[in-house]
Formats: sequence, structure tokens, C-alpha cells
Amino acid sequence: MLTEERHAAILRLLETKKAVTVVELTHLLDTSESTIRRDLVSLDRIGKLNKVHGGATAIADSYGAEEAEVELKYTLNMEEKRKIASRAAQLVSKNDFVYFDAGTTTEMVADYLSNHNAVYVTNGIVLARKLAKAGFQVYILPGKVKARTEAVIGAEAMEGLKKYHFTIGFFGTNGVSLKEGYSTPDIEEAMVKREALSRCRRGYILTDPTKVGKVSSVSFGKLSDASIITTCLSDKQFKSHTNVVEVEG
Repeated sequence: MLTEERHAAILRLLETKKAVTVVELTHLLDTSESTIRRDLVSLDRIGKLNKVHGGATAIADSYGAEEAEVELKYTLNMEEKRKIASRAAQLVSKNDFVYFDAGTTTEMVADYLSNHNAVYVTNGIVLARKLAKAGFQVYILPGKVKARTEAVIGAEAMEGLKKYHFTIGFFGTNGVSLKEGYSTPDIEEAMVKREALSRCRRGYILTDPTKVGKVSSVSFGKLSDASIITTCLSDKQFKSHTNVVEVEG
């Protein structure tokens, strides 16, 4: 397959999926990983896509209404997510009552937690299992399971949150915007995020830089409702709206 044909195929796939991995493209286009990585670098340089660790995301507009499959999310921006997760884990203190939103970055925080004196509540199925296996005291919200993100959502989850008052909470997001705040594609998931965030004394949004400047379908909080933990923030305007923690390597 000619270079131009591969580039066109990659961009067509991104129009549909919004995010792809190097491994996925290697199989689909029947070529080597090194060739695919060169293709992604070339397309990133001319502004046709965003090259990220392990793959690429669509440039499109700053608006996103679709949610990527959780299996794909596990493969993207892993180095940034580990740095963010490690920093977030350091914020948990003895006797904290902690809320963890479902998500690949929040789930990764469990790998760095050492405080067994805190109590944890989550709507993330995988995260609850990981915390329980590690010996932490963890509770999971009741409700409907959303297969795409493996999150518990719905009216029962909302009702379950109403009895809690968290000292600290960690949340994922699909978009961080100066005007629209924090946003996600699913209205039920946004409602659970909003309710949980409102019940946290301190809330933290864990996000890699690819989400900054993006807007998804439903807002669940203003920028000032939480602090942001990320790796690098090129637009310094965000710092005038909320506390931003930039994690270095």
C-alpha cells in the first residue's frame, strides 16, 4: 500500500472512531508498527490528526459527542496517565472519605494508593474490584451498568450518592473548556459525576492534555468546581479559573 493510501485509510478510520491505536492500524493496514508510527508523525505535523502515546486521535472540532470504548482508552496516553495517577494518590490522607469516578485514569490511581485507613466509594466496577483485591475498604454505588465505560449510572446511583459527604474526590472527563467547564458525552453519567462532585470537599479532575480545550455533550461542572491534575497545560488561561497541578516526569 502506498504512503498516500495508508494516510487516507488512517484518516477515514479516525472519522468514524475518533481514536485509534498503532497496534490496531498495524493489523488493519497489514504493515509494520514503525511504518504506522512514521505515518502518524507525518499526519500530525500537517495538522491532520493528534498523535498521542500509543496511537492517534481525530483533530475534528473541539466538540465530541462520542465515547471511546474503554479497551481503547487503556492504550492511549498511558505515560501521562501514570504520572497523573501517581500524583493524585499522594493527595489521599489518613481517614479520608474518598470518591473515585469510573475511568481509566482514576482506575490507575489504585496502583499507587498506600493509605488503608481511608474509605473509598466508586461507581467504577473495575476500580472497585482492584481496590478490594488490594485490601482497601471500598463501596460501590448501586445502579445500571454502562458497558462502554464500565460505570454504574442512573437513578439508583444518584440516590445512593445523596447520603455521602466526601472529603476528596477524583474524576475523569472527556472535555475541559474555559466556557463549558467539564463535560462528558452521556447525560446519565454526567448527572452522577455532577452529584458526586457536589458532595466532595475537594474535587480533582484527572486529565491528560488531549482533553483540554475540548467540549463534550453534557457539562457536569464549572472549572472552579474542581482542581485539575494534568501533565502539561499550554493554555495558561485555565490557571486563572481554577487550581492547576502540572505533573512533571
